[in-house]
Amino acid sequence: MLVALIVACEVAFWLLIAAGLVARYPLRLPRVGAALLMAVPAVDLVLLAATTIDLRRGGEATAAHGLAAAYLGFTVAFGHRMVRWADVRFAHRFAGGPPPVRPPRYGLARARHEWRDWARGLLGWAVACALLLGGIAFVGDADRTQELWEWIGRLSLAMAAWLVFGPLAYTVFPKREPRRPDNAMGPTG
Repeated sequence: MLVALIVACEVAFWLLIAAGLVARYPLRLPRVGAALLMAVPAVDLVLLAATTIDLRRGGEATAAHGLAAAYLGFTVAFGHRMVRWADVRFAHRFAGGPPPVRPPRYGLARARHEWRDWARGLLGWAVACALLLGGIAFVGDADRTQELWEWIGRLSLAMAAWLVFGPLAYTVFPKREPRRPDNAMGPTG
């Protein structure tokens, strides 16, 4: 049941964003659009409440509880950015806004971009782990919360892998911009 709620929350997250952006740009109702976009965090509160109630009623922590904590943590870290990402694209498409700026692809600029993304992921990891630890303390029964401890390990391993294959890789082995042929510069002289 909790997995279905997580899926429903993800769908509601994107539907609220879409409805807010449609209201803001094509329908030209900026206040309605802002209200819909401001309602997005309410989806997270519904999921948090449902997870807490399930554990409070004596339910054993499952992978769904761990997934809910991970979802909430990474929504806190990346949710605003995803809304801004969608907003820029909608503004460009429907309101004559400037085209979206692409992230850097090469060199030190790309490495800095990767470090910023990883730091944001680290925030998501910290929030998720705090929720997991809170759930462990809330339940107070090691047998019923073993799965939550395992989720902390999974998330930590994922963050370590992201560190190695993301920002560290781009820092140590920066991707270089492809060389342009000399004749592509035009005649000199």
